[in-house]
Amino acid sequence: MKCVIAGGTGVVGNGLADLFLNHGYDVTILTRRFNRTDGKRKYVKWLGEGDHPENELEGVDYVINLAGTSLNEGRWSQKRKAQIMNSRLRTVEELIRIINKLEHKPKVLINASAIGIYPPSDEAVYTERAELKADDFLGTVVQRWEEKAQQFEKMQIRTVFARFGLILANEGGALPLLQLPYRMFFGGKIGSGNQWVSWIHIVDAARALFFIAENEQISGPVNVTAPQPVRMHAFGKTVAKSLHRPDWFVVPSKVLQLLLGEKSMLVLKGQHVYPEKLMDSGFSFSYPNLNSALLQLEKEKKER
Repeated sequence: MKCVIAGGTGVVGNGLADLFLNHGYDVTILTRRFNRTDGKRKYVKWLGEGDHPENELEGVDYVINLAGTSLNEGRWSQKRKAQIMNSRLRTVEELIRIINKLEHKPKVLINASAIGIYPPSDEAVYTERAELKADDFLGTVVQRWEEKAQQFEKMQIRTVFARFGLILANEGGALPLLQLPYRMFFGGKIGSGNQWVSWIHIVDAARALFFIAENEQISGPVNVTAPQPVRMHAFGKTVAKSLHRPDWFVVPSKVLQLLLGEKSMLVLKGQHVYPEKLMDSGFSFSYPNLNSALLQLEKEKKER
């Protein structure tokens, strides 16, 4: 069995590649750098002038697209926002071109997405059946991303939109930034503290994607979040506990808005998201609650 991962050098992609390799799959990573083979992983260059990755991908069974410019780096200037949007649409367009060139189409295509498609709310609970869509920048990005990826459905390929919440990992992502003030003894409530944080441990994020790929009954949007989201004030207290630090400082919303601009919405607004499809399909989370997730990550960090 063959698996292709676009964006496979990121934190989620690396863990997912390991899972597939451990289960006996051939794994190919689409990369902007250069063609090479590193151990059991094959790297194929794409998105550059003259690149023809389709020549290396015939017979692929699973395609997972995790590629896209990070939301966490830099201010959301107009240039940065264009990069965030265009990088996601461009990779989907290239995968459409590649798959159209293949004689045998993949069994499934999993396209990364985000819970930012749901409108921020302190009260609503969102499952995959929710029809409300956010009208802010992030909501617009996710909607256009999913709409573009719907073309795979027209190709008779089982298509999944993996709507990720906040991915908790020691390397990359938002967690190290959220932990930093606590490590410096200045951690505390962010904004009102009532905003929801729908999160998932990096291990469960990779495991969920593997589970989805192998489960032929799962298609369409899938919330890739832990079943026990928390409000931001509880998130902060749990971070403090895991680091043995106080939780006493208050960061007003206006301060974050001045520092981060529009990007402040990532921490000042949130959604209560429930992974209904994963739960109904029998997926078992290794880290269903925040305390166990953070303790494991901190233990892992200290052991390195």
